[in-house]
Formats: sequence, C-alpha cells, structure tokens
Amino acid sequence: MDTKELFIIQGLAGKRTLQGTVTINGAKNSALKAMAAAILFDGPVILENVPEMSDIETLANIIRKLGGRVEVKKSERGGRALIVDATGIVSTDIDVGLAKNMRGSVVLTGPLLGRYKNVKFPTPGGCVIGARPINLFISGYEKMGAKVNGRDCVYDISADKGIKGTGITFEKISVGATETLMMAAVLAKGKTVLNNCAREPEIVNVAEWLNECGASISGAGTSTIIIQGTDDKLLSAKKSFITIPDRITTGSYIILGALCAKKLTIENCRPDHLEATTKLLIESGVKMKIGEDFITVYGGGDDETDGTTKNSAYKLISNIRTQEYPGFPTDLQSPMVVFLTQCAGESVVFENIFEGRFKYVDELIKLGADITIADPREILIKGPTLFHCLPDDEELTVHDIRAGFAVVLAALLGEGKSRVTNIYLIDRGYEKLDEVLRSLGAKIKRVQGSTSGPNH
Repeated sequence: MDTKELFIIQGLAGKRTLQGTVTINGAKNSALKAMAAAILFDGPVILENVPEMSDIETLANIIRKLGGRVEVKKSERGGRALIVDATGIVSTDIDVGLAKNMRGSVVLTGPLLGRYKNVKFPTPGGCVIGARPINLFISGYEKMGAKVNGRDCVYDISADKGIKGTGITFEKISVGATETLMMAAVLAKGKTVLNNCAREPEIVNVAEWLNECGASISGAGTSTIIIQGTDDKLLSAKKSFITIPDRITTGSYIILGALCAKKLTIENCRPDHLEATTKLLIESGVKMKIGEDFITVYGGGDDETDGTTKNSAYKLISNIRTQEYPGFPTDLQSPMVVFLTQCAGESVVFENIFEGRFKYVDELIKLGADITIADPREILIKGPTLFHCLPDDEELTVHDIRAGFAVVLAALLGEGKSRVTNIYLIDRGYEKLDEVLRSLGAKIKRVQGSTSGPNH
C-alpha cells in the first residue's frame, strides 16, 4: 500500500467520449467473508474469482500472522483464486496494526471464536465514514455464552466450553454482525436464530457455499437466519467458493457510463442485485440495455450519440435515501451525488446507514459543486455544474473507498487536470481503476507524489 501515489486526471469537460467494455471482478465483500469462513474448515479451501485489491491482501496477511496459509493461484476457471488453509493457526490474537487499517477484519472473530474458543482483537479501523460500533458483535457473543473482557480498545473473548446456540435479535440491521455471528454459530452447540438480519447477496453467497460443505444455514437473504450448529465438527471443502460479481463496482461503472461514456458495456455482472439503482437511473432518463449478466449504458440516449448531449438533460431525482439491501446502497451514495450535480434542479440525499459519510462533499465543492450539508446525514444538491480544475498547488483528497470513485468521476467530468491523493483507499475497493479507465479512453495516470491534508 503506497500512500504517496496519486492520480493525475485530464477532464472530459462534460463530454461523453469514453467507450468500451468493463468486466466486473468478484465482490470484495463476499471474498473477504469467505476467507474468514475458511477457518471453519478441516484443511484448505479454494476461493475462485477473488479480486486483486489491497483489502484482500490485508486480510490474507492477518490470517498468515495467525499461522494460517494463504496462497494466490491462477484459477482453472480463469482469473484469480486463493488457497486458504487454517490448519496451521497457532494464535487467535488478531494483529493490531493490520486490523486498524481495515474494519472488515472483525469478521474473523466469529470463525476464530467458534473453532478455537478464544479470540483477541483490537477495535477495528478502516475508512473514515462515521462510527461503526461493534456492540452488536460483543452482545451476540455474550448471548452465545462467551466471556468478554475489553481494555485499552482491545477485546479478549473466550468460550472455554464452546459457544452455544441461542436467539439473537439485532437492534439495528448490520451486514457485518449478520455475517460474523452466522459464521460463529456454524460450529456451535445447538440452534442459533438471528433476527433482523441484513439481506445482502454477499451473505447468501457465503451461506450457500457453507451449506454445500456441511453447514446447516437456512434463511440467508431474509430477515431471519437459522443455523443448526455442528457441535465442533469442522466443515469439509467439497467444492470451491465462487465469488459473485461485485454489485457496487457494477453500479459505479453504470453511473460512469451515464455521465462520461458514449457507450459502455458492463459484463460479468448481476443486474438483479442492482435493481434499486438501475430503476432510479432509468427514471432519470439514462438509457441502458439490461441482460442476464450484462448492462450496456448509452450515455447520450442511444447508440448513435456523439458524446455532445448535455448531462443536464437527465431528469431530476428529487429525493434519495440510502437503505439496507435491497434498497439504494450506501456505497453508491457518493457516485450518485456526482450524478445529481449534473442534473438540472435541486435534489436531497439522506444517508440512512452511516453518519459522517459526506466528507467527500468538500472535494466536490472545490470543483464548483453547489452542495449544502444540512446535517451529518442530509445534503442538498443544486445542478447542473460544470466542474473546473484546481490550481496546480491544490489537490483533491480521497476520504473513503466509494467517495474515492466519486472524486475520480467528478475529476473526469471537469475541465483541465486534477490531482487526486490518498488513492490507496480506492485500491482497497476497486481493482486497477486507472487501468480500466484508460482502456475506455480516459487520460489518467498513477504517479508518485506527496499527499496533502490529514492522513486518512
């Protein structure tokens, strides 16, 4: 992870000239959970269609530090695969330094506690997008019979006789808590019932694979998940895990296509996982053809566009609220705000999932956006805006993974050159973004330089 790298982007001045095809990688948020779930297995497992992102490497290094084995190999299906083997794990103390770089590391706690009866971990870190309390995890483990000791932001959790099945109702819907406690319950004694669960496709992806390998999980993808524990019997790797396509990457490129492309085809995707997003964009006037595993976006309204049609021709979406799946995803909120800056009129966006996720708005304002932050969860956008470039001594700063894509998108829309720093955060969630954009005709390069502003 090189925090001194930055992007230099030549803007398109509002013209839709990009064109080509993007192949969607495997979902990071699915592959990471499968890597953690590998701890529940007797012997190595193979994970297919794993994206090449820094978060994947960070979790791999955490598992290696515990004594496990993680190897990268070329998949027989094509693409990238991982071999994960927990057999050699000798420690259940999650590395403090690595965990602070990645909030998702907390997902390891469930499988480690379920298999080894103990786990020690720091309060996880990662993107600066508001508080993400882990009380749902802690209270869940306590209900499963574990003892929790917390001191100096480090938790030591033990269940000497193993965790026990129980009923748990989450006080708020949480993807991480749903996934982690589901995995913890796989090796437990008795039945666990999780209520008010998250319903994301990534949870279903992992649950279905675990079932095929000896687990008993029902209801994944609904608000109630029931897990019949194996009473410490480890799972058997009867088949590889196949990572589903990344729906957030897909949605990001749909918005890119609408604003910057003459014609953009997005292949190897799951349109059925993005219906809330495509519905909004179609209502706004974005022309697209949707197939079973592809989406083609016609930025100018048809396949004959010359790229000169104004983005302001899109109809206004007056009110957007992020919601848990299957609603409009919080991870597409920032790219959608960039879309709204190009529409004529006023829009309100309400962030229902995470507070503090509007840090990137300051970067858009630097480029000329007319956005008012009403409170930590609500903003007002007035458009259309033709973004301008910044003076040579000023830079755009990335604050989190998805906002990073939004900042890059805004820079592409603008006039002149923009410098974007903290791009290591983008690398956590987008596979080789600069290479993909260059393949579509964008002028973007990755260079070495010193970042400005606070260290996010």
